Amino acid sequence: RSTLFPYTTLFRSLFIGVVKTDRHTTAYLEAGAPDALLIVFVHGWPELSLSWRHQLPCFADLGFRAVAPDMRGYGGSSVYPRHEDYALEHAVRDMIELLDALGREKAVWVGHDWGSPVVWSLASHHPERCWGVANLCVPYLAAGFAPRNLMPLVDRTVYPEAQYPAGQWDYMLFYEESFEKACAAFDADPRNTVKALFRKGSPGGKGKPSRTAQTRKDGGWFGGTGRAPDVPMDADVVTAEELDTYAAGLARNGFFGPDSWYMNAARNLEYASRAKDGGTLGLPVLFLHGEYDYTCETVDSRLAEPMRRDCRNLTEVVVRSGHWMAQEKPRAVNAALAKWLATQLPRAWPAPYE
Repeated sequence: RSTLFPYTTLFRSLFIGVVKTDRHTTAYLEAGAPDALLIVFVHGWPELSLSWRHQLPCFADLGFRAVAPDMRGYGGSSVYPRHEDYALEHAVRDMIELLDALGREKAVWVGHDWGSPVVWSLASHHPERCWGVANLCVPYLAAGFAPRNLMPLVDRTVYPEAQYPAGQWDYMLFYEESFEKACAAFDADPRNTVKALFRKGSPGGKGKPSRTAQTRKDGGWFGGTGRAPDVPMDADVVTAEELDTYAAGLARNGFFGPDSWYMNAARNLEYASRAKDGGTLGLPVLFLHGEYDYTCETVDSRLAEPMRRDCRNLTEVVVRSGHWMAQEKPRAVNAALAKWLATQLPRAWPAPYE
């Protein structure tokens, strides 16, 4: 099923589009001239194209056509009934179909959270469709983004193996072992779920275990209570109107689709094994580290080491933010992206206006 999600007047400066093929429907937000060079922003869990609201008008003003799709399971894009429908290979095909429908051979791709493995997979399987790729928070793992490859990189000074065998990736195993319970906790009150999750980073958590390391021990998210607490909204990440849009989208579609992205470890590993050039990336790559992202902790741990080995043209920038980087620190994110585009992708940078 798919129905274009009714975005509100929140998006006065943006346009809403939809691409329909025989296999999938992708709804998207966009800004900028239709004939400008394309930059596509790919969101993660549990977000919407809305997550790139600070980037779309900025890069449109810089001369790009900036597009942000709702990924499968979200917003106005198709929702599917099986876990396997949310394997990365399908999401990558969705993005290739979007690129084709927009009439382009290539785009600059930018990803965050689960959107990052989508963008990494585009670069490793379809480099000919990429000018370059940039990702926030989730680094590249050529062998595949799955617990099997993440757990050997856990910082055991923060997560002693006896106490935290899976480290901060414990929550991923909870999905695999208790999927219905995980979904039920989020679905119990989507609005409170968004308020509890979408919070800025804090330096006070540095060197301490992420809350995601205790999910199985607690018997579920939110301390095993079965629902998100009613905490105050963090206005440094979302406004009240933005919160309403997130909550409405997640209430409408439910969390089965978003959570199913975590249920495809074996399929995603097999897909990664078919990457071109053994997964080595030769195109320009930008990675933005979240200094206060304690689940995807890449500043002090070894989590970014495989990326540094397998990316031949890598630029790294540390942003003083938590996980929701594009929303919490949009100026820093936009500045880092613009500098990278201008210096590493001069052919892709729009020509000056005459």
